Amino acid sequence: MTFNSSFFRRLTLTSYLLLIVWLVVWHFVLTIDKPTSTLFTILFWIVPILLPAKGLFEGKPYTYAWTNFIVMYYLLHGLTAVYAVEGERWYALVEILLCSVLFTGCSFYARIRGRELGLGIRKLKEELLEEKHAFESLKTKDQK
Repeated sequence: MTFNSSFFRRLTLTSYLLLIVWLVVWHFVLTIDKPTSTLFTILFWIVPILLPAKGLFEGKPYTYAWTNFIVMYYLLHGLTAVYAVEGERWYALVEILLCSVLFTGCSFYARIRGRELGLGIRKLKEELLEEKHAFESLKTKDQK
């Protein structure tokens, strides 16, 4: 098995879709006596995870990278629920597992695919050297 961008994209999309399904099942089917309204549940548990959907399905590395910020919201929820909500510990463990897989898939896909496309953050040393050359060329032009 090769761990290329295609593998991590499939891993990410699978865990992403499973997380969406799990959130709907957990908050609308398994939790019978919930203290929040349906609208609140949709706005705070379903909508945020849907925000990166377009970019994820299009395979955009930048979207995969920032999706991790949204995933952290759900990971923290799962970790809190494991500790604080005794009756929903197993549900929270499933959420933690899916978030961990999603985070890993997003991170590796963004890194590998970004390199394949020639995207990336330049090293500060290279950036500073380029600025120095540009500044020196302006300085020599001014002196002439």
